Amino acid sequence: MRTRNRLVPALALIALSTVASTVVALPARADGGPLDWKSCAQGSGDAVGKELDRAGARCAELTVPLDHSKPGGRTIKLALSRLPATDRAHRVGTMVLNSGGPGESGLDMPLRTRAAMKDVAARYDLVGLDPRFVGRSTPLDCGWPVGLWLRSAGSTRARFDHQVAVQRDLAERCARSNADVLPYANTRDTARDIDLVRRVLGERRISFLGYSYGGYLGAVYTQMFPGRTDRVVLDSPGDPTTWGPRATRGTEDEAERALRGWAAWAAGRHGTYGLGATPARVLATVNAIVAAAQDRPLRVGPYEVDDQAVPYVIFVGSGSDRPEARAEFASTVRTLNEAAHGRPAKPGPELDGLLAFVLTSAGSPFASPAAAIFCGDRAAPRDPDVYWNDIQRSRTRHPLFGPLKNNVWPCAFWPNQPRESLTRVANPTPALIVSATGDTATTYEGGRAMHRALTGSRLLTLRGATAHGIYGEYGNACVDATVNAYLATGVLPGTDAVCKP
Repeated sequence: MRTRNRLVPALALIALSTVASTVVALPARADGGPLDWKSCAQGSGDAVGKELDRAGARCAELTVPLDHSKPGGRTIKLALSRLPATDRAHRVGTMVLNSGGPGESGLDMPLRTRAAMKDVAARYDLVGLDPRFVGRSTPLDCGWPVGLWLRSAGSTRARFDHQVAVQRDLAERCARSNADVLPYANTRDTARDIDLVRRVLGERRISFLGYSYGGYLGAVYTQMFPGRTDRVVLDSPGDPTTWGPRATRGTEDEAERALRGWAAWAAGRHGTYGLGATPARVLATVNAIVAAAQDRPLRVGPYEVDDQAVPYVIFVGSGSDRPEARAEFASTVRTLNEAAHGRPAKPGPELDGLLAFVLTSAGSPFASPAAAIFCGDRAAPRDPDVYWNDIQRSRTRHPLFGPLKNNVWPCAFWPNQPRESLTRVANPTPALIVSATGDTATTYEGGRAMHRALTGSRLLTLRGATAHGIYGEYGNACVDATVNAYLATGVLPGTDAVCKP
């Protein structure tokens, strides 16, 4: 869950299709085995495919079992892209990439990763992957009338009960259209897919770079397939023990600190945005927007944004302290403020994309597999009162973010229980973990927990920054240089390291 924010991925608008055939043989061949590498572009309007082709990448499909315990049974397709190493004499090997989500396409990741790696990229085959049920891989779409399910509970029990009904309906829609594949949407089966990719590419070991959920996926892979990784970078990975449908609980403080930081920034630019000349006045503007949405949904262009959606928009918008992100969020708040006062409010491109993703069916192709993976990894409480009680306890200290972070998800009504227990990550795999102290999504404490779980890891801290997804994206030269030195040499820093903005 991105417009390059890892909670709001780009959408892959693909209908559900399932392939039934026998699984292909997977010989260990360095030339790519049975994969048929072709042009990546699929039609004249495929901008991502064309960009991959121009860069020299090739794309292929890999057939994998739907159920890995039945390798001769029903199969699905995985879509891959590969940008080959150009320095073959010093080639390290293959690096598999995951952009997070869960549910985000990774086909274009070799392009972004090559830019981040600079000259080190020449020594790697960079492999992007659309995980099972995502993007160009055999997809899963529940046909939801809305996109991302993350909402605030609202201010009253009646509004919470409305959310319960909405989330139950989403789960029932998914059950009606995808009951046969939902049990196989989970992180452990995705890790098994990655190991089949390793085998078909003829690699004894693979390197791995994953962001956000992708960092958790990489950690699970190291646990399930020890000794099969070379150089591992887990960026903003979060706590592996809390992963699942209630992973956002307890992150209210980080969200509020980020909002206060943005408010101070916006107050210094009151002449531009008109949101308040002091941080307190900016926050009062935000609170007034929320209060107005409680009275009636805000009309923003073609969208109606109610009190259950506004807190999510605020959470996402305040989650980065990069100047361009803060400016974009200030424009968003200015638009919402106009709507709160009953004036015409036209969303800019970023806000329009976010609202379409969250409030309309345009977000369903991403949100469906994302929910399926959350719910398929860990069971959620099924009693709505459990959530309501947590919301009420949190609301006292966190009136804005408590009802968002503790709210019910579709997992409370999911049709199937997880097929396997949550993976306990505890191993000595060498890895470099990158985490920002102000991360509002997976949090710095979560990064430290991952560091403790991977006892052979080093923690690279970006101190004093509000960021989620750092290497090659935040623009910190210290982080980028430290990661690239590790990828070049395979040698982790001697001790945990700290970078500053």
